[in-house]
Amino acid sequence: MKRTFTLGLSGILLTSLIGAGCSKNDEAKPSVQSATPVVNSTIATAELANPSQFPRINNALVFSYYDLAIEANTPVSATFEGAEVATQHVDTDGDGSKDSVQVAVELAPAQRGTLVLSNTKSEKQWPALTQAEISHKQGGEWVPHPKVEGAKAYEGGTFVNVTELTPPDYYTDHSNWIRYEGPGIESDKVGYRIYLDWRNGFDIFGKSVSTPVLQNVGQDGYESYHHLADWGMDILKVGSSLGAGGYGFWNGESVELVAKADSRTAKIIENGPLRSALSIDYKNWKINNTQTDLHALFSMNAGSRLVKTELTLSENLPNIAVGVVKHKETELILGNIDIPGDAYSYIASWGKQSLNGDHLGMAVFFRNKDLNKTTQDKSSYIAVLEPIRGDLDYYFAAAWEGEHGAGIKTKEAFIEYLEQEAEMLTQKTRVNLDTAYSQKHKPATNTADAALAWAVQFADSELERKTLGYEHDGWDVNRQRPPKFEYDIVGILPMAYAQLSEVTGEERHRTVPHKVTATYINDDGSIKRYKLSNYNIDAVSPGVSVLYLYDDTKEEKFKLAADLLRSQLATQPRTSEGAFWHKKKYDSQLWLDGVFMGMPFLAEYTTKFEHGEALEEVVKEFELSRKYLRDEKTGLYYHGWDEKKQQVWANPETGLSPEFWGRGMGWFAMATLDVLDFIPEDQPELRQPILDIIKEVAVDLQNVQDPATGTWWQVMDKPNAPGNYREASASAMFTYFYAKAIRKGYLPKDYLATAQKAYDGLINEFVVVHKDGKISVTNQCYVAGLGFGRDGSYNYYMSERVAENDPKSSFSFILAGLEMHRLLSNK
Repeated sequence: MKRTFTLGLSGILLTSLIGAGCSKNDEAKPSVQSATPVVNSTIATAELANPSQFPRINNALVFSYYDLAIEANTPVSATFEGAEVATQHVDTDGDGSKDSVQVAVELAPAQRGTLVLSNTKSEKQWPALTQAEISHKQGGEWVPHPKVEGAKAYEGGTFVNVTELTPPDYYTDHSNWIRYEGPGIESDKVGYRIYLDWRNGFDIFGKSVSTPVLQNVGQDGYESYHHLADWGMDILKVGSSLGAGGYGFWNGESVELVAKADSRTAKIIENGPLRSALSIDYKNWKINNTQTDLHALFSMNAGSRLVKTELTLSENLPNIAVGVVKHKETELILGNIDIPGDAYSYIASWGKQSLNGDHLGMAVFFRNKDLNKTTQDKSSYIAVLEPIRGDLDYYFAAAWEGEHGAGIKTKEAFIEYLEQEAEMLTQKTRVNLDTAYSQKHKPATNTADAALAWAVQFADSELERKTLGYEHDGWDVNRQRPPKFEYDIVGILPMAYAQLSEVTGEERHRTVPHKVTATYINDDGSIKRYKLSNYNIDAVSPGVSVLYLYDDTKEEKFKLAADLLRSQLATQPRTSEGAFWHKKKYDSQLWLDGVFMGMPFLAEYTTKFEHGEALEEVVKEFELSRKYLRDEKTGLYYHGWDEKKQQVWANPETGLSPEFWGRGMGWFAMATLDVLDFIPEDQPELRQPILDIIKEVAVDLQNVQDPATGTWWQVMDKPNAPGNYREASASAMFTYFYAKAIRKGYLPKDYLATAQKAYDGLINEFVVVHKDGKISVTNQCYVAGLGFGRDGSYNYYMSERVAENDPKSSFSFILAGLEMHRLLSNK
C-alpha cells in the first residue's frame, strides 16, 4: 500500500511503501499537524552553553542558510538572553557567495542561555572589528629593480585598494608596488600580512588600538611601519622562516617555502564587523618533484587573535610544514598530544622576540590526528601535518606584550591563553538549534505513520548524501579515509535499511547491504580491509549484515565470510571469567560497546549453524557485563572495565572507567533485545537473565531521562555539568529499547508513555528540516573510547567532536522510528 505523509502546514512530501496489495485510494491524509504556532519574525532559537570554566568573549557562532532554511537576502538580527548582539552574513567557503549568518555572543563561564534569530534588520551599526585588504600603486611606472637582476620596481603613483591582485612575473620583494608587500588581515587584537612573493612570509602587525589600521599602514613607505606609531608597528623579523604561522613542505631536514610558483593571486573575500577573509591561489607550486595548485583561505573573527587557515592542494602532498620563526633566546612550548584525535594541540614560542624588544608569543594550533611530528630546522619551530585528499586546516596566532588593553606579558599567561584556545577549538560552544521551518513540520505527538515517515525521510536523505559511498571503493566521509570493514558504515547502517524495507517494501532500502557490505566480500569468503589477528570485536558487528546477505542470496561466499568472523570470536582473547576483550591491544578490557558488536552476531550465527551451542556464551557476556560494569547505586553501566586495573582510565581498586557514557549504555541496551530474537522461548533458563536485565535497565534509564525533553545526556548522570549536552544517538538507542521491549512483551505497557516521550523528544530536539526535503539529525557524539589519549574523564567525553548525520546515530534513528511505528501500529 503506497501511503503519502505530509508533515506540517507547508508540506514536505514523505512517501513510503507500507504493506502490499492496497490501491491508490488507500493513500492517507496528512496525519501530522504543526505542534507550536510560529511567530512570523522568528527564524530560529538556539540553546547555547559554554563548556568551559572561563568566559568566551565575542564567541563566534555560524549558522548556515541551509540549516536555517532562509535565502541569502534574508535580513537577520539576533538577541541573546534578550539583548541584541552583532550579526553578519558571511561566505564561509570563499566561493564568492554568502552562505551563513555569523553571530557574536559573550558567554560567562559555564553559562547557558538562549539565542533568538529573527528576520528583521538591525537598527544598530556594529563597529568594524575585522578587516582584510590589499592595495597597490597605480599611476606610476615599472623600472629595473635596483637590487634584483631581471626584476622591476615601481616608481611614482598612489596606492589604490583592490579586491584581487596577481603580481606580474617581474615583481619581487621590495618592489614598492604592493603596500606592505602583500594582503593583510586583522581583528581588534592583532594584524598579519602575507608576502605575495617568493618569500611567502607571514608577518605580524602589533596593534595598540582596537580599530582597523591596515588601511593606513605603509602609505608612506616600507620603513614607516617598522617603528612604533600610535596604532602599533611591524613586530616580527621573518627572514627565511615560516614566520607567524606560515606553511611549506617538510623535506625531512628543513622547510621548503612556497617559493617556486607560476603565479600568486590574492583575493579579498569579505570585510565585516565580525569576520573578514582573504585567499591566495598559487598556480603550479613546484615542490617534491611534482607541482600542485595550492588554494589558501584565511579568516579572522572579532575578538580573536587566531587566523583559520584552510589549504587545498590539487595534488595531495604529504608532510606539510606549518610553524613559527625560531629566534635566539626564545622558548619552544609544546602542547599535550596524549589526547583524542579531534582534539587540538599546539606548538608555540615565547620570548623577547618582537622588533620592539618586548615579549611576543606565537603559536600554531592543529588537530592531533593531523600531526605527523613536531620538529625544527635552523629557522623555524615546525609541526609536520598530513593533508587528507589534499585538504588541511589549522590556526595560527600571535600575542604581543604591547597589545592594547590587557596584553599577554608573561610566559605563564601565554600558556594559559594557549590552553584556553586549544580547549575552545576542541570543545565547541554547545548549540541546540531549533528552526521555525523545522517546527512547522514537527507534531506535538508522533503517530505511527509519522514515526515511519521520519525514518524513511532520514534514510532517503542519507542515501542521497553518502550511504552508498561507504562501499569498498568509496570514501568514508566521517573518518576522512577509504572505508574499512567497520561496524557502523558496513554493518549496522546497511542493516537498518534492510529492516526498514521490511515495512516500506522499497527496493532502494532492501539493497543497501548488497551495494555496501557485499563489496567487501571476496568470492572465497575472505574480507577486504579486515584482519582477524587484530581481534577487534568491532569488526564482528558487520557479520549481521553478512548473514542477511547469505539469507537473501544463498551465495556461499557470504556463509564463508560469516564463518571467518565466527572463527574470530572462537579465539578472541577473554578475561579470566570469559568476557570478550574489546580488542587484542586492549588487554583484559571489557567495554559496553563490545557487547553489542559481538553478541547479536554470535547469537544469530550459533542459532542458524551450530544448533545454538554458543548461546550460553552470549548470555554469560551480559551477566559478566552486569557484574563488573553496573553501578549498584544508580543502576547505570560504566563504559569499560580493566581486569588488571592498570589502564590510566581505570580505578585502581575497581578497574572501572569513571563515567557513564550515554551511547555506551545504548549499545548494551540494544544488544539485550537483539540477542533475544535468537534465544528460543523454550530455553527460559537462557532468556531469563536477559529479561531481568531489560527490566532493570528500563527502570534505571527512566531515572536519568531528561524530564523536560525526554532525551538523555552525553554523560548520563551529570545533566547540569558544564558542556554536557543532550545526545542524539543515545536518545535514539533508548527509544528503540523501550519501543521494541514493549512491543515484544518484555516490558509492560506502563512504559508506553516513556517511549512516546523519548521519541517525541528525539524529533523535537535533534531533527532539522531543510527546504530541499532532506532532514538532518544533530548533536551526536562522533566517537568515544578508552586509552590511547582517552582517559575516560568527564572532560574527555566533552572533548570528542559533536557531529551530525553520523552513521552511529543514523542507524539508531532509523530503527527508533521503525520500532515506534510498529509499536504504535500494534504490529
